[in-house]
Amino acid sequence: MKVRVRFFARFRELLGTDITAEPAEGTSFVSLVREVARKNREGYHAIFDEHDAFRDFVILMRNGKRVEAAEAGKVVVADGDEIAVFPPVSGG
Repeated sequence: MKVRVRFFARFRELLGTDITAEPAEGTSFVSLVREVARKNREGYHAIFDEHDAFRDFVILMRNGKRVEAAEAGKVVVADGDEIAVFPPVSGG
């Protein structure tokens, strides 16, 4: 199974972008992001807090649809999914 993981803005600077991951069947959204983010300590801590939970400001998407951080442990990724992780967005 192949899943595309994309990080944006500051997260991209720390972790790269357009990463192809090959998670095992049954892998949750949060488990996949943790696995990919662990390659860079600073990147991991930018996304996850001291309890290994997503920081409140992190925006998560799966196939263009928002995923709430509280639900990310229940969402199972599938072959061909595109996972996106954004820092807060501001502007005007």
